[in-house]
Amino acid sequence: MDGDNKTFSTDFTLAGLFTHNKLSGFLFSIICAIFFMAMITNGIMIFLIHTDPHLHTPMYFLLSHLSFIDMMYISTIVPKMLVDYIVGKGTISFIACTAQYFLYMGFVGAEFFLLGLMAYDRYVAICNPLRYPILMNHRVCWMILASSWFGGALDSFLLTPITMSLPFCASHKINHFFCEAPTMLRLACGDKAAYEMVMYICCVMMLLIPFSVVVASYARILITVHQMRSADGKKKAFATCSSHMIVVTLFYGAALYTYMLPQAYHTPIKDKLFSAFYTILTPLLNPLIYSLRNRDVTGAIKRALVRWKGISSVTREES
Repeated sequence: MDGDNKTFSTDFTLAGLFTHNKLSGFLFSIICAIFFMAMITNGIMIFLIHTDPHLHTPMYFLLSHLSFIDMMYISTIVPKMLVDYIVGKGTISFIACTAQYFLYMGFVGAEFFLLGLMAYDRYVAICNPLRYPILMNHRVCWMILASSWFGGALDSFLLTPITMSLPFCASHKINHFFCEAPTMLRLACGDKAAYEMVMYICCVMMLLIPFSVVVASYARILITVHQMRSADGKKKAFATCSSHMIVVTLFYGAALYTYMLPQAYHTPIKDKLFSAFYTILTPLLNPLIYSLRNRDVTGAIKRALVRWKGISSVTREES
């Protein structure tokens, strides 16, 4: 019993994403640039959506919260990883590892649900455009947001105790750059079959619900677009959905590998690559995809620059 208690108080060591070879400094610079760019671009998206009246619509309301979630979960992982590289060691306590795992699962779970429910918004906009103000009113938007956060919180409260209550009596070196479920399971000893089954069922359910909403919504959208006679209507419908579909494909694709494939198909290198993709790259890609492919956002950026230039010129004249 004392041995088991000792395993819970022992610090873990994160192997990290950097291997301290000739390319590690270059990789560190890239990750650092991605992190700051992700924070800046998502911050700009939130600022534009909340200050520009043209973006005060349900879709952009949900997008602003997507940007907020992206900022939160990249902040639970990357700063620790960058500091560990600078300091030269990746020690993390059991409590800190549990906290990181809990926050990460909550934010990522919330994004899973939000992306899934955003497909319903696209379905209403294309299949029921005349009823859009009614079906996507302010109350519905807040219900979507509350459901997403509830799903993320449920994800954290279910999976964190299951994972972190395992007896880590083997190696305490985490061959990863943060405390993620598949990697933590590999460190545990004893009979893990029951734990793995419960976690697999939880993850399947958490992924299946939003994924089902996406599939059902876009199936109806494809039927509606196919029935359209106007080529301009089809083009507009495709432009409306393309950004969301790209984000869903990138985020869900990497996450499905991480949480739905059995442990036998996982390797440390693959886990690092896929995790880096949807925890580090996706928060940067999301605002870029939505801004570069969206005239409303580019228009908001231009209007913000005009306002800023106007304020600057007035300030200079007054001084």
